[in-house]
Amino acid sequence: MFRQVQEPGRQGFSDFTELKDITVTIAGEVLAHRLYHFRLPFSGWSHVSVVLGGESFSALAEGLQAALWRLGGAPLEHRTDSLSAAFKNLSQDARADLTERYDALCQHYGMTATRNNRGVSHENGAVESPHGHLKRRMAQALLLRASADFPTLEDYRQWLDALVGRFNRRCADALAIERAQLQALPARRTADYSEQVVSVTTSSTIEVKRVLYSVPARLIGERLRLHIFDDRIEGYLGATPAVSLTRVYSVKHERARCIDYRHLIATLVRKPQAFRYSQLRDDLLPNATYRAIWQYLDAHLEARAACKAIVGILALAARAECEQALGEYLRGCTEAGRLPSLHELEQRFDPAQRGEAEAFLPSGVQHPLSAYDALLPSQRPAMEVC
Repeated sequence: MFRQVQEPGRQGFSDFTELKDITVTIAGEVLAHRLYHFRLPFSGWSHVSVVLGGESFSALAEGLQAALWRLGGAPLEHRTDSLSAAFKNLSQDARADLTERYDALCQHYGMTATRNNRGVSHENGAVESPHGHLKRRMAQALLLRASADFPTLEDYRQWLDALVGRFNRRCADALAIERAQLQALPARRTADYSEQVVSVTTSSTIEVKRVLYSVPARLIGERLRLHIFDDRIEGYLGATPAVSLTRVYSVKHERARCIDYRHLIATLVRKPQAFRYSQLRDDLLPNATYRAIWQYLDAHLEARAACKAIVGILALAARAECEQALGEYLRGCTEAGRLPSLHELEQRFDPAQRGEAEAFLPSGVQHPLSAYDALLPSQRPAMEVC
């Protein structure tokens, strides 16, 4: 073991790490993720970001650039573990393309890209050893918080960012020395996504990395240029943003689906009977609550009426943006053995619909109907003759 002298501004390390003994949940659902960790060995300054997929170029580029711009400069050298995980299961051409893009990323920031020897973990000890410290801090902070559940993914990211920020404040003096030796940042960031061009099918879907996504029906027949990030996919028609999707990952290389009923409901309203045998039927129901509602409708209504009812309910949820409230209300009604009409639901959950109906209601005090008698010829006073 040859311990190294750390010089300010010379090296920055990137690595990924898994949280094997920490389970984080988002609104009660387990969050499958790992962490990207950037560290300056001289000052000990760190940046950590949540990675939803694997150790991909997108995750590396997005995390590294976020770290450098928060830091305000770039070291002379960027060191990794040979990106071996990113190279797994890639063809030779794809591996070469990834290497070229990574080298271009480092050149954009004026950093020399270096890698340790494959399979020799201790050569990147300046970042791998702090992984353990980071996880212990996370575990202790979660114990103090008394919960590892967060309302949203963004809340978890903010909590993690604050945790790392508290530790970074201890490095302030050494960081001030190191910042003076860092290279200036370029005028702009470079691409931190991969690209793919896809055609939108007649079912209003696209397929990206073994996952089937729905897109708005107005895009059927179009060719979209996709920017694929770690946590999202942004689609463009030419230079015009067309759609933004939450990225989903398939499990064990199996195919997966990410269907948003809001993309398809306007078309489905015109032919609701297509719902029953649609290949995407279960995916169109947004959660377990709506699946239970559909089962109730299907069991208590005639087949055509059940399809029309569930499609109308989904259309109302999309139009009034009341998915959660509407689902909870309907679940309570069905458990009580009562099924409200669609008109009743619209009056309760769609303010625009209710406002239009109220516009036709009379306002003020109604005058007596007997006043109309004065308009009858027999009730008019005789005209005086001059």
